[in-house]
Order: sequence, then structure tokens, then C-alpha cells
Amino acid sequence: MRFEFATAARILFGAGTLAEVARSARELGHRALVVTGSNPGRAVRLMESLAAVHIEPTLFSVPCEPTTDLVSAGVARARETGCELVIGMGGGSVLDASKAVAALLTNEGDLLDHLEVIGQAKPLCRPAAPCIAIPTTAGTGTEVTRNAVLASPAHKVKVSLRSPFLLPRLAVVDPELTSELPFALTATTGLDALTQLIEPFVSPRATPLTDALCREGLKRVARSLRRACERPDPAAREDMSLASLLSGLALAHAGLGAVHGLAAPLGGELPAPHGALCAALLPQVMAINLRALNGRDPSNPALERYHEISQILTGDFAAEPSAGAAWAAQLNDVLRIPPLREYGLTSHQLPSLIERASQATSMKGNPVPLTQAELLEVLQRAW
Repeated sequence: MRFEFATAARILFGAGTLAEVARSARELGHRALVVTGSNPGRAVRLMESLAAVHIEPTLFSVPCEPTTDLVSAGVARARETGCELVIGMGGGSVLDASKAVAALLTNEGDLLDHLEVIGQAKPLCRPAAPCIAIPTTAGTGTEVTRNAVLASPAHKVKVSLRSPFLLPRLAVVDPELTSELPFALTATTGLDALTQLIEPFVSPRATPLTDALCREGLKRVARSLRRACERPDPAAREDMSLASLLSGLALAHAGLGAVHGLAAPLGGELPAPHGALCAALLPQVMAINLRALNGRDPSNPALERYHEISQILTGDFAAEPSAGAAWAAQLNDVLRIPPLREYGLTSHQLPSLIERASQATSMKGNPVPLTQAELLEVLQRAW
């Protein structure tokens, strides 16, 4: 047994921890690029607390999923204003953009030089500028991952900027920041967290440490995701914030699988939230992975992992391995997750999507290699 574990230099978790950000930021610099989502007003408290400790903030908005052009604009803005650190406060898109800007602020060259799949994947040479990541959703766990997912409209795909240097200096997870999220956003981000707990758990790269993280996260999603969506419930929000954090820690070390492998090119083609794509694909990938494992690799430990997932999600110790996929499909119905066709997916797009998905880094973490015919079946079932 041999494995490595690396994460953000420091993690703060708990209600009210946003109030501790300014003091920590003061130790990292005097000028901060504050990256927010489409509503910068949500960062008013943060901005006021930074000003109180004599940090000069510069706002930069990420109103949509981050593109390569948007990240380049953020780097230019940070350089123009002499920013020494980057503080991201928002959902996964905001945090991914923040990490990418922090990395490129200290590394020369074009962004494309460092991107996977569409670029040269050259390693970053210098540590990133200090980055503080403050999630306001409970789903991506990107506050503790070493990659940033960026969209390239020209290539119609989402790809990763990946480096140990992308790990934030500080991750602050305050569940209170998720308390006013609407039903749909709570559902899609929560289902992303669920996917990011299942895929690392069945990955060939799973370790005893990531296993423990996944088991704990799955228990919390099973008992709290629906409650968090349907009514104000601070305990459920706390569960989901922790589950998201645990999912980020797990995926950063054990990888993902076919759900995310397919979601990457789908996200470049469709105007759909990443979590909604993962949710639509998850039950189908689980079912087809189980069939492929039973047919081609019946001694694979992932079969027992799927059995355990079913037991955790259903709360039934006698549940069959297939029960987890059925539970996920039923939850999609309850949380009103639409099929892929409602986002405009057409049959003529499928061959290209499968070809690009086959090249995705996430596919390497699937417990069994899936054929193109099986990937097509996943998409057809999710359609």
C-alpha cells in the first residue's frame, strides 16, 4: 500500500467562519483580487472586513462558468491593480476561476500552454499567488482540489488546468453561506457532491483515507440532500457543506469516473449546470458499470463497493448492488432533474461526444473500461 495526500494548507469549517477570513488574508498581502459570481453584493460583508484590516480589494466578477478568456481577463486585472493574493467567494465556477487566476498570476506564458486535452499540459513552474477559497454552494469541493475546470467555447469542451500549485492557501467552508440557495441550485450542486463521493469510492485509485471520506460523505448526502432542498434546515445545510468538502478531498486523490468523463464534453455543448449533467448520467453509469464488472471483471473490488453504496444510500443492509442506481434515479425524479434532451442534446451529437469523452482524464478512474457502445448506451438512457 502506498498513497499520497495533499490538500489546502488550512481548512476552516463551521458556521460563521467567514468572519475569520480578513485576519488570515492580512497575513498574505495588502491588495486582493476578490472574485465573485454574478451578484457581487453577496461579498459586501467580506469586502467590509477586508477594508477594516487595510486590505485594498479589487472586484472581479465571474457571471458564468469560467472560460479561458475570462480567466485571462482576471489575470490582467490582477496585474493592473498590483494584487498580491486572490480571494474567491462563490460557487465552483468562481473558485475554479480564482485558482486559475492565482496560478497564472505568477507563471508566464499562455493559459493554453498548461491546459489538458486542448493544450500542451505543460506543468506550472512557480507556486501560485496565495488563494483563499470560500464556497457559497455545497457541491463541487473545489476549495480543496488541485485543478480548475475551464470552458473553451472555441473547442466546445471543458478541460482542466491541473497542478499541486492550485491548492488554495486557505479554504473557508461556512455552511451559513448556503442557507439562501434556491431549490434547483441546492439540488444540482448536491447531486454533484453525491457523484464525487461515489466515483472516488469505486475508483482503482481509492485508498483507505479516501474510503473513509466517501463513506462519511455518502451518509450525510443520503440523510440531508432532500431535506436541504425542501425546507430551511441548518443541520442539513451543514451536512451538505461537509459532504461537498469531503467529496473534493476524495476526488483530488482517487479521481473520478465515466460520469465526469462524459460531463466534460457535454458541458461544452449544452447550456446546463454541471451538477445537472452529472445527476442525469449517474444512475446510468452506475447500472452499466455494474453490468460490465459482472460480465468482464467479477473479482473487481468495485462490485463490493457498489454493494456498500447501495446499503448506505437506501439504509437497507439487505439492499442489492443495483439498488444504489435505482435510489439515485428516484432522487433525480424527486429533485426534478431533467433528461439531457431538455438541454437540447440531439442524437447526431452523440458520436463526437463519446470520442471526446474517451479522451477525458476522468475516464481513467472508472472501475472498468467502458466500450464506445456502452458509453452510447449511457447517453441514450440519460437522454
